[in-house]
Amino acid sequence: MIVTIVGTGYVGLVTGACLASRGHDVRCVDVSEDRIGLIRSGKAPFYEPGLEDILQRCQASGNLSVTTDLATAMRGSQISLIAVGTPGDGEHQDLSYLKTAAGQIGMNLKNASNYHVVTVKSTVVPGTTRNIVNALVEEKSGVKAGEFGLCMNPEFLREGSAVEDFMNPDRVVIGELDAKSGAVMEALYDSFDCEKLHVSLEEAELTKYASNALLATLISFANELAALCEATPGADVETVMDGLHLDHRLSPMADGKRIRPAILTYLRAGIGFGGSCLPKDVNALRTYARRNQVPAPLLDAVMATNARRPEQVAAMAEAALGGLAGKTVALLGLAFKAGTDDLRSSPAIAVLQSLIKRGAKVRTYDAFITRAAAAAAGLESFFAESMEAALEQADAALLTTVDSAFRQADWKRLLSRMRTPVLIDGRNVLRNVRLPEGARYYPIGQGGPLHEMERQWAV
Repeated sequence: MIVTIVGTGYVGLVTGACLASRGHDVRCVDVSEDRIGLIRSGKAPFYEPGLEDILQRCQASGNLSVTTDLATAMRGSQISLIAVGTPGDGEHQDLSYLKTAAGQIGMNLKNASNYHVVTVKSTVVPGTTRNIVNALVEEKSGVKAGEFGLCMNPEFLREGSAVEDFMNPDRVVIGELDAKSGAVMEALYDSFDCEKLHVSLEEAELTKYASNALLATLISFANELAALCEATPGADVETVMDGLHLDHRLSPMADGKRIRPAILTYLRAGIGFGGSCLPKDVNALRTYARRNQVPAPLLDAVMATNARRPEQVAAMAEAALGGLAGKTVALLGLAFKAGTDDLRSSPAIAVLQSLIKRGAKVRTYDAFITRAAAAAAGLESFFAESMEAALEQADAALLTTVDSAFRQADWKRLLSRMRTPVLIDGRNVLRNVRLPEGARYYPIGQGGPLHEMERQWAV
């Protein structure tokens, strides 16, 4: 099929590259000449494992092309996927990019000779596809819905494994205006071996929010339990969660072996969730609930717990050092999760800000974050080029991502560079690592004397 994708951000480019690798003729469109030039050279504008290899192969085969000209990209295409950003703080969702894309697609449908399905892939609140996108396409094209198709096809991609997620999906959700629209979308995903769920436009929009809201809830639940364990001498959240995970409804037995579903990784303590999706989507759902006069106390609590967690972890560092004024803390991990270069709503940055507020000097290191990226986020003054540079004469190290390099590091050598060998493990990444004698190691979620000291530093 000939597919036009509007937007070459995270979702649009991964979707375009993966569909092209399945044999479709994919034309990606973006307004940025610089971005298009970079992609045309085989480079991705962001880090995602495996993506650049697919970009290079599919452009060489001719299955994938990139352009700034929407009219050219839509010529003869059967489907357009709108994958533009919908930024916002949850209270207000900026739909300007979406509206522009819908209007321009409509203008290009004026003289189209073939049936074309306009599909929203961006995350939007219920009613957006039907009431805003459809209205704009009708207005600009002069064609009524039904003469063109309309679908909502949410994405379920995790940063760091997006290519794998797209190529081997759990499900494809097809929100459809009518059966004819949905049939075209089903044909697009014909080569994907998974369930195709045909639903209404609004159900598709809500399914994406429901998915992210559940993941966020699991994370906050685990972090609330961690805080309870920290207040309970003799309690360890890792042990408590191991016992929870063994419930057969969470990890069933099959052929005498226990199955541990990936969703259990969200039931582990940490420093909170971040990124471009979970905080924004949970807040957007809360706002949607308020506008419809539906109480959402659970979602409110999820966000409140998440906001508290970075402060609690910073308080651990303050307790471990007996105060942070004038102390230097090496923050190991800056992205919202390991294996990405995404700083959006990163809880590590919230920890950094809390440390500074408490009087600490902070150096940061993240293998996936460049100096330019740190500078763009206003963090260049904290940037260290290496783990060694970050740890040099530091009073403590605070781990904030589950980077495998931290497990494999030579901690005897690294700790020798520090002023005091204090490790605060915000992700419990070093729980099973043999550390050198003399290391003062403080994992999260463990009750004991540190928590008693922490109370005086708590905000």
